[in-house]
Amino acid sequence: MKSKLKLAVLLCLLPLASIAQAAPDVVRGVIVSLANDTLTLKSADGASLTVALAKDWTVTLLKPIAVEAIEPGSFIGTAEIPQRDGTGRSLEVHVFPPGVKVGEGHYAWDLRKSSMMTNGTVGKVTAGAKGRELDVTYSTGERKIIVPPGVPIVQFTDGERSQIKPGISAFLIIKKTPSGGLTSNGITIGENGAAPPM
Repeated sequence: MKSKLKLAVLLCLLPLASIAQAAPDVVRGVIVSLANDTLTLKSADGASLTVALAKDWTVTLLKPIAVEAIEPGSFIGTAEIPQRDGTGRSLEVHVFPPGVKVGEGHYAWDLRKSSMMTNGTVGKVTAGAKGRELDVTYSTGERKIIVPPGVPIVQFTDGERSQIKPGISAFLIIKKTPSGGLTSNGITIGENGAAPPM
């Protein structure tokens, strides 16, 4: 089961594996339809997006976990807002399966204005006045991330293609073709229809 999950997550996030300090192309939206490995989404601004899925496309399901589940050695990703004191204030945290390390680094993200994405390995974990404090290291540096109470924290788990239905919110890392089309290896969704927080 663990090896299957690793493969599913790696397929979904494969474009991240070759990224060094640069954000991947992503799309977010509500699923309109899925037919013949072609996914149609409606984005937040009302635009219709069509994504061609690879034949072996996978589904990753994000399940909520408690902040206490983030331990030294965990590999995480977090969309965060840089603070004046040099720390990052987390907007969400997603925990990768053991052994999966993709997208490592600190780079611009589009979740909110001025947001960044930090992917790295957790070192020291402490309870601070503003929330859980995580020391996160990556290949080119390190950051102290503050995870305020109430911030969404999820972990990657196996999903099923049968869970991809109209009305479900989805997140995809995509590649753009020379002709302007969009392709992807997988779809990430939240448990019980929750929107993926990243």
